[in-house]
Amino acid sequence: MLPQLQIANLLFDNQLIQGPLAGVSCAPFRRLTWRYSQPAFSYTEMISCNTLIQRPLAAQQRFIQKDPHEGPVCFQLSSSDPAELAEGIKIVTDAGADLIDLNCGCPVKKIRSKGAGSRLLSDASRLYQLIIAMKQHTHLPVSVKIRVESDTERFNADLVKAIEDAQPDFVTVHGRHWTQHYETPCRFEEIAYFVDRLSMPVIGNGDVACAESLKRMQATGCAGIMIARAGVGQPWLIQSLKAAMLGRAFERPHDPEIAATFIEHVEGLVELMREEKFAILQARKFAKYYARHRDDRADFCRLMNACETFEQFKTHCNDYFSSA
Repeated sequence: MLPQLQIANLLFDNQLIQGPLAGVSCAPFRRLTWRYSQPAFSYTEMISCNTLIQRPLAAQQRFIQKDPHEGPVCFQLSSSDPAELAEGIKIVTDAGADLIDLNCGCPVKKIRSKGAGSRLLSDASRLYQLIIAMKQHTHLPVSVKIRVESDTERFNADLVKAIEDAQPDFVTVHGRHWTQHYETPCRFEEIAYFVDRLSMPVIGNGDVACAESLKRMQATGCAGIMIARAGVGQPWLIQSLKAAMLGRAFERPHDPEIAATFIEHVEGLVELMREEKFAILQARKFAKYYARHRDDRADFCRLMNACETFEQFKTHCNDYFSSA
């Protein structure tokens, strides 16, 4: 039996979570992940509260639309203003969120310049206020997703105290400093630091892509484990990790099924955005991930980069994955 995950009043039958990915984690991606893997829950892309409030909801479908054939969804918000966050919380609660998260790890300059994202890690009093605002304006479980920020005990103690005082329902810790890129290995020992000092469930995030990396994350003692980039192009990854946890074999889908999955993913983007051009641009970006197991994936990427229409994409995709 797989370990369960308890968050507030929600009990999930496994501890694996599909995390937020900019430009990826919209409904078509999450639907496929649910079908193949049924994670505890999946995240949306990060959503700016200001954008939610200022623009018509019809223009926000990429961010807030849920698919009737997907499982629980955690909506991730970005804000540095408690009143603005409170309004955003109400909007996504009404939009059908199952859980709500505040992004406190985004390293992008324009986000940090607004005092949001990873900038909140060095503003403990503001972080406390934001968590309280979240709790006061929704009945749903709320969380913060942070990064490890510093090696100094004082800094970490301030961050832990702010979170402990505010008491979100769970916390996700990405084991990298906001200035570090993915080439830098995840700092598992710093995830363990937060596990040991926080009273609420801690979700570990960073470099989980296989059974071995899963074991390293489990060794931190975290209550849940987040899979992020590794899930792109292989919505069955979490199912394979479940199999590993149970000591069972797992066979990756054969190429024709991978082709059909990729086509469904892009078709879902066409329907969601009502914009074939956008979907094809996304397909070009995803090609290397869906073909990651093939030695000739560079050829597939070149084919995708030459595509201009969805029909061309389908033809090239089927031809490539049916070849030896």
